[in-house]
Amino acid sequence: MNVLFIVLNETRYLDDILDSFVDIGVKGATILDSQGMGSAIANSGQGNQPLFGSIRLFLDNAKPYNKTIFTVIDNEDVLTKAVESVCRILGDIDKPGVGMMFTVPVNNVYGI
Repeated sequence: MNVLFIVLNETRYLDDILDSFVDIGVKGATILDSQGMGSAIANSGQGNQPLFGSIRLFLDNAKPYNKTIFTVIDNEDVLTKAVESVCRILGDIDKPGVGMMFTVPVNNVYGI
């Protein structure tokens, strides 16, 4: 059993991802409004160090907020299909600014 996390910077793909999850048998997901650390620091005006100045320049055209989707998946085939589906929808997930995705093994789940 795993939790699949997706930090989605390109929020226009949210509905497509959720539709694909329904189609492949993902039973549910939670969607949170989120913000990356670099964006939070750059927008707060607190990051005066040179590193954060460069981040601020990089983020000027970036969206300040994103969506974080997470879902517990207890079937390896469904997990594989979910990951493949997200990759297909987003295209090159390794391209800067698209987002990120990872899984975390889960031993016990209560309340699902």
